[in-house]
Amino acid sequence: FPNQINNVLVFPGVFRGLLDAQSRTVNTEMMLAAAGALADVVAEDELNANYIIPSVFNAAATQAVASAVKRAALAVGRTD
Repeated sequence: FPNQINNVLVFPGVFRGLLDAQSRTVNTEMMLAAAGALADVVAEDELNANYIIPSVFNAAATQAVASAVKRAALAVGRTD
């Protein structure tokens, strides 16, 4: 389906970001950061009703999500 988010698209970046931040928790702020980063991968001139999230083959998606999740995790601090 158009705009369906697949695990292949999101979870590698989420897990990479959590590992890089050494986070022991996942919270709403981290997931919102992931969603925002994913949306930002699609350039303004690419946006249309059938393309609001990047393809699973877009190499920039994983890195963008990982960086955003790491920043969000570090912002709240590590929970032991």
